[in-house]
This record gives sequence, structure tokens and C-alpha cells, in this order.
Amino acid sequence: MYKLLIVNPGSTSTKIAVYEDENPIFERAVRHSAEELSTFETIALQYEFRLAAVVGALKDAGIDLSQLDAIIARGGMMRSVPSGIYEVNDAMYFDLSIGFQGQHASNLGGLIARRMGDELGIKAYIADPVVVDEMEEIAKVTGVPELRRSSLFHALNQKAVARRAAADLGRCYEECRFIVAHLGGGISVGAHKDGRVIDVNNALMGDGPFSPERAGTVPSGPLINLCYQGFDKREIERKFQGNAGMAAYLGTSSAEEVIKRIDEGDVRAEFIYRAMAYNIAKEIGAMSTVLEGRVDRIIITGGLAYETRIVRMISDRVGSIAAITVIPGEEEISTLAERGLALLRGEAELGTYG
Repeated sequence: MYKLLIVNPGSTSTKIAVYEDENPIFERAVRHSAEELSTFETIALQYEFRLAAVVGALKDAGIDLSQLDAIIARGGMMRSVPSGIYEVNDAMYFDLSIGFQGQHASNLGGLIARRMGDELGIKAYIADPVVVDEMEEIAKVTGVPELRRSSLFHALNQKAVARRAAADLGRCYEECRFIVAHLGGGISVGAHKDGRVIDVNNALMGDGPFSPERAGTVPSGPLINLCYQGFDKREIERKFQGNAGMAAYLGTSSAEEVIKRIDEGDVRAEFIYRAMAYNIAKEIGAMSTVLEGRVDRIIITGGLAYETRIVRMISDRVGSIAAITVIPGEEEISTLAERGLALLRGEAELGTYG
């Protein structure tokens, strides 16, 4: 029997779990208030605070850390890698600590795992980080040679639900063609072909649909003009990540709040919500061309997939492309456990980082 600790940091919480083989014996989301997090200028500076919160929660639950065989965490904004499982070595630890491709809460996963692993004398790993890059080279070309499209998306959950959908079809993931739309605070739509995500929008601050709090694709001319209207770089970044999308139009990134307004007759809220669904459907349509119109299934996942209204709005526009499977929420904790167990059992290979 193997015992694993799973660590999954998010923007306002750190989800942790302990698994004995496939069985979760402890799960908790350690919440971090806005007041607590506001004292840290950057996400990287939250490291010691979050580490103490994780260790404290495990101690309060009476978890004997000496019995752990390994720790596996959500991977963050390090150098781009193919899908897989990686040990948090010195090179990865450094890249996560500086935020090689940017600052994001997921950076803290590998840092916490490595620190705890070192103290316990066990290995720390990450799997399918947000920087998984399997895009075809043609998908990265833009009209400006200095700018290339990059792969930054919900790789862990997209891969997990794609494998599940393939199993439901009685097929291997590596034999399928899927379009997976992860709908959360950020939105990513990926074209999965033969086990690889050959094209996907950059869900953090790149392209694709606008989301509850991110801008997605915007017209370049007005963007250039906006940058010269007295904003500094940090203000522009916040305008496109965090204070963008639904939040910019409606003053909230909460889908629950927006749905409540719609139910109360707020016409503008309904219009913006419908516009977000329109943009998601348009991105799904674009990915169908990447797969040459041969799509085995469209999969809608993420937290927003619980909301039947937006699923219906999207389905009405893309249902003619392929059958639609809805897998709401995210399976990141269970998937990390599954990947960690596969590695410990010798059923998966370890990738090389750095």
C-alpha cells in the first residue's frame, strides 16, 4: 500500500488530500482570506504562509507524515514540458520560485511539495502542469514574428476528463479526437488528437474566450491605444487578468451572482453572460477546424459546467459538430493521486526537467 500527499494551491485556497492507494483518507480545502493574502505583494511571497497552513491542517487532522511515500502537487509556471510526471528537482524548484513564465498560485505546489519532501526524506513530484506544451508548430505562428502563441491551460483536468471520456467510449485516449472546454475563472479550449493537445488558447493572459475574470482575445489596434493612455504595466496586466471579462462588465467574477441577477431580470447581466457563451462556442468551432472536422466528442468541464444555462447556450451553437459530454467540476486531486500511484507502481515513466 502506498500513501500519498496531494497539494493543489489555488488563488484563495490550498486543497490538500492524503490517499492510501486509490482511497482518500483525508481531504481539505484550506481557505485563505483576502485580508490574509493582501499582506503579500506577490504570490511567491505567500510560500511560507501557505506551507504553514498545509502543515497545520495535516497536524490538526492527526496525519502521520512519516508514513508518506511521496508528495505530488499541481505544477506551475515553469518551463514548458510535454504531458507527464516530473520530480521537483533543483532546476524546477528555482523556476517555480521565480515564476519562469509568470506568477500564479500553482507555482506554490511544487515549492511546498519539495520543501516537505526534503524534510521527510521522500520524493516530490508534479504532473501535467499548466505549462504542458504539445502544440504543433503551425499553431504557434502569428502575424508578428516577435510574438508566438503559447500553451498555458488547465492541462491536468483537460487530460483527466479526456481519458475518462475515451474510456466511456471504450477506446484509448491516444486514439481519440476531442475538443475539451474547461470553464472556470480562466477558460481554455483544447484540441486533443491522438493523446496530444495540438492547439489550445493561452488561458491566463493570452487569447481565446473572455472568462469571468480574464480578457481573452482583444483587437490589437485598440489595445495598442489603451497602453498609451497613462497606464503602467501592472495596471494594464490587471486590466486583462483579474479585472477583465465578466468582472469588468458586471463588477463581479462570481457566476452565482450573475445568475442571480439574470433571474431577477438584469438584461445587461444576461447579455454579457450570453456573450461569454458565444465566445466559448466560437473557440470550440475554431478547434473543430484544427481537427479537420473529425471530432469524436466535445467535453465541457470546470466549475462553470455545473451551470446548466451556459452549457445549454454553448451546446445550442456547437451541437452539430459532435456529441457533447458534460463533466462538471475538476478532478485535479484524484488525478494527481492516480498519476502518483502509477509512478510508484512502475506503471508510468518519470519525465526529465531542465
